[in-house]
Amino acid sequence: MPSGSETATGTAPVPVVSYLVLEGEPHLEAQECTACGARFFDRRNACASCFGTDFRSVPVATEGEVTAFTIVSLAAPGIQVPFVAGVVDCGGTSVRGNIINVEPDPEHVTLGMKVRLATYSMGVDAAGTEAIGFGFEPA
Repeated sequence: MPSGSETATGTAPVPVVSYLVLEGEPHLEAQECTACGARFFDRRNACASCFGTDFRSVPVATEGEVTAFTIVSLAAPGIQVPFVAGVVDCGGTSVRGNIINVEPDPEHVTLGMKVRLATYSMGVDAAGTEAIGFGFEPA
């Protein structure tokens, strides 16, 4: 999604999570503990690894490898199934997200599969603001 993209109403799209950066090339941003280098998504008061309290924002690689996945076939009403939920190693940072733009079956999704970050529209609210989500698609 290009920087400065706007919807038909003139409002900029908003990321569905605070760690999805849409400006420039879309990417994820983690909070890295300055003491031990552990990475977390969302805000932290203290590091779960070393109890440090200083963090810096760091970009996360946009390409990675599937390290775990499951094919979800039962979900809450309104959630389309089946879909693939997975864990992706993005340059040493583990990211949980859906594997998208692929058939949700073991013939098409495999451990070690190379994937890249992808963004997509999750919908538009009554004011015309578009929400943008992320997943990982085959590279």
